[in-house]
Amino acid sequence: MHKVDFEMVEMTLDVMKYAIGRITHPAPELGKPKKEEELKTLVGETITPDGIGGERAFQLFKEVLIKATVPIDHPRHLAFVPASPTRAAVMFDLVTSASSIHGAYWMEGAGGIFCENEAMKWLVSLTGLPKGSFGVFTSGGTAANLSAMVTARENWRKNPENVNKKGLIITSSGAHSSVKSMAKVIDCDVLLVETEEQMTAEALSDSIITLDAQQRDRLFAVVATGGTTNAGIIDDLSGIAEICGAENLWFHVDAAYGGGALASKSARPLFHGIEKADSITIDPHKWLFSPYDCGAIIYKNPELAKEAHSQEGSYLEIFKDEGAHGFNPSDYQIQLTRRVRGLPLWFSLAMHGTDKYSWAVDQGIGLANLAGQLIRKHPLVELVREPSLSCVLFRRKGWLPQDYTHWTYKNHREGFALVTPTKYRQKGVYETVARFCFINPDTTEKDISMILDSMALKDVV
Repeated sequence: MHKVDFEMVEMTLDVMKYAIGRITHPAPELGKPKKEEELKTLVGETITPDGIGGERAFQLFKEVLIKATVPIDHPRHLAFVPASPTRAAVMFDLVTSASSIHGAYWMEGAGGIFCENEAMKWLVSLTGLPKGSFGVFTSGGTAANLSAMVTARENWRKNPENVNKKGLIITSSGAHSSVKSMAKVIDCDVLLVETEEQMTAEALSDSIITLDAQQRDRLFAVVATGGTTNAGIIDDLSGIAEICGAENLWFHVDAAYGGGALASKSARPLFHGIEKADSITIDPHKWLFSPYDCGAIIYKNPELAKEAHSQEGSYLEIFKDEGAHGFNPSDYQIQLTRRVRGLPLWFSLAMHGTDKYSWAVDQGIGLANLAGQLIRKHPLVELVREPSLSCVLFRRKGWLPQDYTHWTYKNHREGFALVTPTKYRQKGVYETVARFCFINPDTTEKDISMILDSMALKDVV
């Protein structure tokens, strides 16, 4: 398995040919999932005692399996939070894997970790956090949020009176699902400020006032959102920061999606107050054009994270030896073993420069505003709310929830587009609406118009 022979060289060339073709293809086929039994029938047994050979396995992947996936970088993939990694980042993801770098400790991964840290310095600079702030790349927003909340809770439990208490976090109902999921992992309670719009300082203050003495005693953190996944809404970060300071609460900002907009000079003022956060989540694999998976957690005081996450073990002692001194990413988040997932971002930034990143982020914001204009002019649709960051919520006049579902599947089935519905609450009532999220600079005005026009079809089943 580990020897290099002619067959392996040929296989490597085939893989590189495929990768080059995929990287240079601006609009890959919009695949669609198949049921497991369908895939099994098509590919048969692939894991066998003797193996089926690389050529056969790769053929099945190219001809069957890849077509049962949805490429996140398709210009008409506007659902969820899509992604659009730069070609440079994708290329260097190949280099990252081929280099086999263990990215947990400086002793083994110094060169790769150095590159990650150069990219991290740029990320930190976007936030405006004070000198000494730093972070580490994670698998995504969930791991970043979890790492931050573990740090916040352990800092809170430095007070002996809090050691055996079950913590309490306040966030908004519009916060990402990972916040509530993360709270389950660390066994703490979550109090929701009920709003689909911006969580204001006033609403947060009102929620804190309503807490009884026991709840207030357990409250240790507030999670604000820097760009909600559903609608791109940014909470009142400055006002929330003031309350957290006055109440001695950890202030975390989940900007996994919206944090990319910090690279935009026009959008940066919308995040006023983020520089006062104790920790910030940003996902470069969303709006900073990195391949999956690449999240980031940034701390105002990294030493607090190190106290919470640094692992002990006889086999790890060598990493603390004088000859191994350097930045150890495993000390600042929940993972020990990790790949240097920040390397593709570093290479792309080094290759293209930060100005091009600012331009690409502005393109997403511009596409959202353009979509808003097209929706206002279109006779069959209307805006639910004004576009925010790169998100647009709109309704098809006269449609019921099932109409949106049928429309989504029809477009996907035909390989045309993937645009999914969501629910949005106004005046206490949830409504099914359509949603665009623009990340890919290659999306065009024609793409948007074609998707809107597809809502005119009478038969969408």
